[in-house]
Amino acid sequence: MSAELSDNPSSSERLFALLPCAGTGSRAGTAGPKQYEPLLGVPLVLHTLGAFQAVPRIERCLVVLAPGDRFLTVDDPSIELVHCGGTSRAESVANGLAALRAGGAGPNDWVLVHDAARCLVTPAQIDALIDACLGDTVGGLLALKLPDTLKAETGGRVAATVDRGDKWLAQTPQMFRIGALQAALAARAASGYDGITDEASAMELAGAAPRLVPGSAQNVKVTYPEDFALAEAVLKSRQP
Repeated sequence: MSAELSDNPSSSERLFALLPCAGTGSRAGTAGPKQYEPLLGVPLVLHTLGAFQAVPRIERCLVVLAPGDRFLTVDDPSIELVHCGGTSRAESVANGLAALRAGGAGPNDWVLVHDAARCLVTPAQIDALIDACLGDTVGGLLALKLPDTLKAETGGRVAATVDRGDKWLAQTPQMFRIGALQAALAARAASGYDGITDEASAMELAGAAPRLVPGSAQNVKVTYPEDFALAEAVLKSRQP
């Protein structure tokens, strides 16, 4: 069966969020996982979760943690912590989807997969993605039109300037039906999820064409040491 479902969306289809949170963030230069670094005195991932909690249409947020990770605790029935993180992001997402299904989510329900370290996403951006995808047969992702000149490289030197007219930077959340995304990931599990860098790439390999929904330049993933100061400055600017 194709990953592109023909069922028309209905009000009975529920919305869930899934945050893979099992990585170590080795490029961030932190002593522990970057998602637990404090920003304005609060662990980074809690800023991320706060944005999803502010979207009433999302029924539950599932946070996929590494086995044995006991750093994060929450006292909120809308947030569920599961210790089923895998050795890759794709495996963590696949395990998280299985946990959602085990908890009662259906194959035609929607899941918004989001990087735990994209702590600057806003409820308005999440709502915009939902509005764009609920009527779509595939789903889609937040993305940003490439703003800079793009170069191809050979041996440390410029080989060519690449046309950027049709190039987008993929962001998250990425929103697909749970069953379709499960099937797309399962088809690549035996190869170690080869070729899958995000959920949209899994859907593409399954023959679907996800919708591109304009995101924001502020919706960055905290990756490098200097990103923490930038994220903190943006969060501070949003405070009343």
